[in-house]
Amino acid sequence: MTWEDLDAHLDKVPGTVSAYVGRLDAPPTWTREADATHYAASTMKMAVLVALHRAAEAGRLDLDGTVPVRNAFDSALPGAPRFANAQHYDNDDEVWARVGGTAPLRWLAERMIVRSSNLATNICISQVGLPAVAEAWTLAGARHSVTGRGIEDFAARDAGIDNLVTAADLAALLGGLALGATRPGPLASPAGCTAMLDVLFAQEHREDLAAGLPEGTRIAHKNGWVRGVRHGAGVVFPTDAPPYAIVVCTTTDLADGGPSGEEVEDDACRLIAHISAQVWAARHDLAG
Repeated sequence: MTWEDLDAHLDKVPGTVSAYVGRLDAPPTWTREADATHYAASTMKMAVLVALHRAAEAGRLDLDGTVPVRNAFDSALPGAPRFANAQHYDNDDEVWARVGGTAPLRWLAERMIVRSSNLATNICISQVGLPAVAEAWTLAGARHSVTGRGIEDFAARDAGIDNLVTAADLAALLGGLALGATRPGPLASPAGCTAMLDVLFAQEHREDLAAGLPEGTRIAHKNGWVRGVRHGAGVVFPTDAPPYAIVVCTTTDLADGGPSGEEVEDDACRLIAHISAQVWAARHDLAG
């Protein structure tokens, strides 16, 4: 396979497929529409995770303290009524079982990633604030990605306040975490970056990028999906080559998203897994 072959294959896919592939702290080996914006789906939850850990390191939050688990949130649209999440549109009944009680903030942050819980995400945003999430994107070097609202804040969405990502920005965020685990960086302390990577390693939704890798390959990743959108963003840690970032964002008619938004294995998953497998095969040849 050549990168030109992969581009030719993706040229036949209806819609927009963006990609970024490269070793950490090196120029990318292959990009495809890497600055095209896509609806973020759940990939924006990584920026929320960074914002939480930054706030904890600054002493503004206690990740091991408990917070109320309530399903009511302020809209990002000034003057709009509060909004709530729908349980059938979520992926984690364990968080919903805590409604009316409390939960450790660190546990909610983990459920936000490993099960992609929308309710946990909005609780985390309510604790840290959207400006802190914007700061996380900025410190990562993101140029186009924004997290303007919580999940299912339909009043804000209808007013044009949205959550957007690019493949290049997601790669910058993940690369910042991976490099930050080995040396001081702008996102968090090495211990904080390591803790965040450990959460991303524990990701339980493995139907796209991880599906294209050999069993047991370590990948710190987050994906996101709604109807018409499927993204996978991660850092792969081979045992026989340097780690590399791989991000694939798809806005196509391949992603079913399920009737209520639940994850399904669809053609978009298989496409991302195919790209992941091709990149894995070329892992020794990535630019250093």
